[in-house]
Amino acid sequence: MGKKTIGTCELCARGNVETTVHHLTPKEVGGTFLPTAQLCIPCHKQIHSLYTNDELGARLNTIEDLRNDIKIYAFIKWIRKQPPTKLIKTKKSHERRKKR
Repeated sequence: MGKKTIGTCELCARGNVETTVHHLTPKEVGGTFLPTAQLCIPCHKQIHSLYTNDELGARLNTIEDLRNDIKIYAFIKWIRKQPPTKLIKTKKSHERRKKR
């Protein structure tokens, strides 16, 4: 994660939160100069704990695609109810751990 700013998360829509730049297509799979999104730190961490860079680049490279994915949907619904200062812990999903 790079430079942090205060703003609105483009994924969960919480405002007045610390955000970072998320490459919608990861740089590792060719997304260096492709679109980015400002995401709160919890959403950014959760995305990278659930999905591989290949998966993000192939099928989850827009905010709408991410919002509509079943694996992140419940997290977004939950995080929207949390205060901006909430610290969360993330673990890699069981599926993601198996892919290594």
